[in-house]
Amino acid sequence: MDSRKIQMPREVHIGPDLIGNTGNICNDLRLDKEALIVTGNTTFNIAGKQAMDSLEDEGFTVDYIKVKDADIDSVNKVQDKSENFSFILGIGGGKVIDVAKMASNNTELYFMSMPTTASHDGIVSPLASIKDSKGSVSMKAQAPLGVIADTNIITNASFRLLAAGCADIISNFTAIKDWKLAKRLKNVYYSESAASLSEMSSKLITKYSGSIKEGLEESTRLVVKTLFSSGMAISIAGSSRPASGSEHKFSHALDQLLDKPALHGEQCGIGTIMMMHLHGGDWKFIKDNLAKIGAPTTAEELGVDPEIIIEALLNAHKIRPDRYTILGDNGLSCDAARNLAIKTEVIE
Repeated sequence: MDSRKIQMPREVHIGPDLIGNTGNICNDLRLDKEALIVTGNTTFNIAGKQAMDSLEDEGFTVDYIKVKDADIDSVNKVQDKSENFSFILGIGGGKVIDVAKMASNNTELYFMSMPTTASHDGIVSPLASIKDSKGSVSMKAQAPLGVIADTNIITNASFRLLAAGCADIISNFTAIKDWKLAKRLKNVYYSESAASLSEMSSKLITKYSGSIKEGLEESTRLVVKTLFSSGMAISIAGSSRPASGSEHKFSHALDQLLDKPALHGEQCGIGTIMMMHLHGGDWKFIKDNLAKIGAPTTAEELGVDPEIIIEALLNAHKIRPDRYTILGDNGLSCDAARNLAIKTEVIE
C-alpha cells in the first residue's frame, strides 16, 4: 500500500495578545533554547522585538536576521546565520515566512511561523514560493512545528492584505474545479478530503464576506483560521493542487509581465472570476463576494492595463505546464481571451 506523509503543526495559537506568550509556547513545545528570528525591517519593530523579549524572558538565547526578498540569496543568508541555533522563528508577511520555512527545511531545523499579515495560506503550508533566476518557484519545504498568530497585530496591518488573503481563499473554488478536471482527463492523484477542506474554507469566507470589516479582530480571526484550513488541505494533498489552479497560473503570468505586480491574492481573485466563467460556473458570485470584502474585481481596480490582462491570459497555460487546468495544453486564442475578460467585466 502506498503511504503519504502529511505534515501538520503540533500546536496552532490564534487569538489576540499572543505575542507575549511566545517564550511560553516555545517552552511547551520543548524546543531547545537557541532561537533565530527571521523578520523584516518593519516587522521587527511591529512584532520581532516583542517576541525576542518574550523568548529571552524564558531563558532562550536569541538572535535575528532581517530579509527583504523571498529569493535564494535570502535563504542562503539565513542558512549561514543559523549554524548555532536549534530552531527558526519566521516573523512577518509571506516573503519572510517563506524564507524562514525554506531555510529551516534545508538546515533540518524546527520552524515556527508567526504571521503579521493574513494575505495568503503560506503561513502553515509545507510549500514556499522562492525566486530564482527563472522567477518565483513553489518549492517543497516543511510545515511549521507551531503557529503563533496574534490577531491584534494582524488586524493592525493594512486591510488590503487581509482582503487579499480572502481573495486567495476564494480562489480555491476554481482550483478544485481544475483539480477535478485533471483527475478526469489526466488521471492525476485527487484527494477528496483535501478538496473538501479547501472548499470549506472558500465557502466560509463567502458566507461571511459581508461581515469582514477593517479593524475587527473577529474578522481577522476568521480569515486566519480559514487560511490555516487551506494550508492544511495542501499538506493533506501533498501538493498545492487544492489551492492553486488556472487562477494562480494567471497570477504568475501577471508577475512575469509587471514590474510591480499587485498582491498575490488580489491577482488570484481576478483570475478566479474569469476561470469560473470558463468552467461554466457562477462567476458573478465570485465577483460579488470579492467586492463585498473590498478586493479588486477589475483591471482598473487592480491597477493593471487591460492589454496586460489579455497577455497574461494568453500566457497562463505556459506556467507549470505539468499542471493541467481548464486552460488546457494550448491555452486561449486572443479573441477568446479578450471576450472572456470583457464578458466577466474585468476589462471594458
